Amino acid sequence: MSINIIGGGLAGCEAAYQVAKRGIKVNLYDMKPNKKSPAHHSDKLCELVCSNSLKAARKESAAGMLKEEMRMLDSLLMKCADKSKVPAGGALAVDREIFSNLVNDEINNNPNITVINEEVTEIPDGITIIASGPLTSDLLYDKIKTMFGDSLSFYDAAAPIVKFDTVDMNKAFFASRYDKGDGDDYINCPMNKEEYDNFYEALVSAERAPVHDFDVMNPKVYEGCMPIEVMAQRGHDTIRFGPMKPVGLKDPRTGHRPWAVVQLRKENSAGIMYNLVGFQTNLKFPEQKRVFSMIPGLENAEFVRYGVMHRNTFIDSPRILNSDYSVRENKNLFFAGQITGVEGYMESASSGLMAGINAAMRYIGEQTVTLPEYTMIGSLSRYISDETVSKFQPMGANLGVLPELEQRPRDKKERAKAYSDRSFAKLTEFINSRGLWWR
Repeated sequence: MSINIIGGGLAGCEAAYQVAKRGIKVNLYDMKPNKKSPAHHSDKLCELVCSNSLKAARKESAAGMLKEEMRMLDSLLMKCADKSKVPAGGALAVDREIFSNLVNDEINNNPNITVINEEVTEIPDGITIIASGPLTSDLLYDKIKTMFGDSLSFYDAAAPIVKFDTVDMNKAFFASRYDKGDGDDYINCPMNKEEYDNFYEALVSAERAPVHDFDVMNPKVYEGCMPIEVMAQRGHDTIRFGPMKPVGLKDPRTGHRPWAVVQLRKENSAGIMYNLVGFQTNLKFPEQKRVFSMIPGLENAEFVRYGVMHRNTFIDSPRILNSDYSVRENKNLFFAGQITGVEGYMESASSGLMAGINAAMRYIGEQTVTLPEYTMIGSLSRYISDETVSKFQPMGANLGVLPELEQRPRDKKERAKAYSDRSFAKLTEFINSRGLWWR
């Protein structure tokens, strides 16, 4: 009996490798070259579509921490990335063709992996990992939607997320409209008329990021998730009567209702991160930093994720998945990759790594695992399975998802190093406690 893996992207290939290295047969399904999504061009497995950058290389960064954790867990994709790297300053960037060739060779030459080039329209029986990516084919999409109802969504645009401890609470205040909720459900950043007018002019004149053709052709791109800058262009007061409406709120410092207000909502149960409500955007990242830093209270805010806009199919993972990437109602079915709501190349691969390990453990009758919450991989898996997250949006590696340090250095670089040191120590301890299975 084999484990079935649907999708030959980063997550699917990493999952296949992790299963195969443990002596278990794998059927890896990939619809290329017979059929391709609008974004794919190569016939090969593990194609890097958008960029050749795998983000920061430094271990003392969120992205670097994630990649080092993957190295510690014998990641195939990290081996191939390190072999195919090109000069890129502080980032790990790869030659895309060399990278894909290396992965292809490893997968196709593995005696435990059978690559089947056909489109999957029915989910196979037995232990299965769905790693079909953000551009899942329509037929498989329909099958998943049948299983989970409206839980499958299009991710068109997302709002920026900031770290709570970088919000200036001398200017912002906690409150819910009309005092509903627990009183601290939202952080409110009030604006007077002059501040609003200046912000509005900066917003509508800011430079936007280009949108790929396949997104433009998707009629859902501009529906239900309208970028704040597009909404603002409809009229000077449109957003003041929309996401920035001040009704039901009173600034405790003035005793009056603000002219406009930006609300921030908890992104995770720990309250470490907050997203800007209704501020989904397609502005370029430097423009987001410039314009959104004009919001009172966010002048020095640290953005753990900027807003983005592109077509991306993902499931409502907090309502569907366990932290081991298995489906709550079917422990033999796993999801991995961007379809789970992890955002980024290596984030996708790391979820495939864990889904592959856990599928193998399920195969031999052992208990599946979630890595310690102090690791980036472990924190991301907990984020996508956190039932307290009500407005689920994809998330990439960032220090904001990690538990706070017991002793938090004031210096940013020292703080990042403390996070990474803790992660590597906890992961080493975890691996050593599990023996050869994890090496």
